[in-house]
Amino acid sequence: MTTLRKACAALFLASVVLAASAAGLPPASEGDWIAKDFRFSTGEVLPEVRLHYTTLGSPTNPAVLVLHGTAGSGGSMLSPAFGEEMFGPGQPLDAAKYFIILPDAVGHGKSSKPSDGLRMKFPRYNYDDMVQGQYRMLTEGLGVKHLRLVIGNSMGGMQAWMWGEQHPEFMDALVPMASQPAEMSGRNWMMRRMVIDSIRNDPAWSNGNYTAQPQAVRVANAFFGIVSIGGTLAYQDQAPTRAAADKLLDARLAAPFTADANDFLYQWDSSRDYNPSPQLERIRVPVLAINSADDERNPPELGIMERELKRLKNAKLYLIPASKDTRGHGTTGMAKFWKTQMQQWLEALPAP
Repeated sequence: MTTLRKACAALFLASVVLAASAAGLPPASEGDWIAKDFRFSTGEVLPEVRLHYTTLGSPTNPAVLVLHGTAGSGGSMLSPAFGEEMFGPGQPLDAAKYFIILPDAVGHGKSSKPSDGLRMKFPRYNYDDMVQGQYRMLTEGLGVKHLRLVIGNSMGGMQAWMWGEQHPEFMDALVPMASQPAEMSGRNWMMRRMVIDSIRNDPAWSNGNYTAQPQAVRVANAFFGIVSIGGTLAYQDQAPTRAAADKLLDARLAAPFTADANDFLYQWDSSRDYNPSPQLERIRVPVLAINSADDERNPPELGIMERELKRLKNAKLYLIPASKDTRGHGTTGMAKFWKTQMQQWLEALPAP
């Protein structure tokens, strides 16, 4: 048994085998690793931080780190639209050929978060803390010494840029999606602030000490989803009349929503100081950035991506054309729109 395989067997503290959520995928394994004396960017230290992960494939294969978006989880990346199109047999990241690692970021999924009990006393984490947790889980927990690829979507895309800067020798390539390597700003941050403030200003929130979930979080979630994800052409196609728009909105507001308000607030607030631009030249590996032309949070007309990519030696952008079938910021969550381009790019990379 290899050292890596021994490490994985010994350190999968709560590993369980479960059926993958998308048809055609091999069985997935879930586990928890406990990071001791975890120091946050605020200077606060928690004696233990639980870091949850899901894996596909054998740890003897080249490792691929897959990073989820805000309020998501590693398991959410196994959806048919993403997971089956990426990790299934014959797909670009076939789990028979790669060791797929899908962590739950700090504050998300089954990893440590405010709703575990600390509420607003939980350290005010940021993306640096998430990347630190991912790195420690990989190196100390799973014994991974190198990654073939880091790929992330939305928040995960932003963290992919950070991985390239903070650990430039640790991976062979980066695929940041639905993101930009520039400071959190403009409408993107203003909308996030509105979500955060709407929760804080709800009297039922009670400084995080509520006994029932404040209603503001449900409305904030629906609002943010409509204005910042979904695609202009797609929404117009789905709701070409006021009556149809009302019906669509009513359905959104009535949809089940079980998120905890404190967790939700922390998750959106964690992007507050994101800004990889000053250290972008630290990225040394090939980069394939994938964005959509109708992305409401990262509008291509700003020209930010083209400007920043010129600073890198081996970087290219694939911009998915907008259509009534794309979903704005959500387009990259559907791998059918970009997997061919990524497959061709991967095949052209130097062998590991």
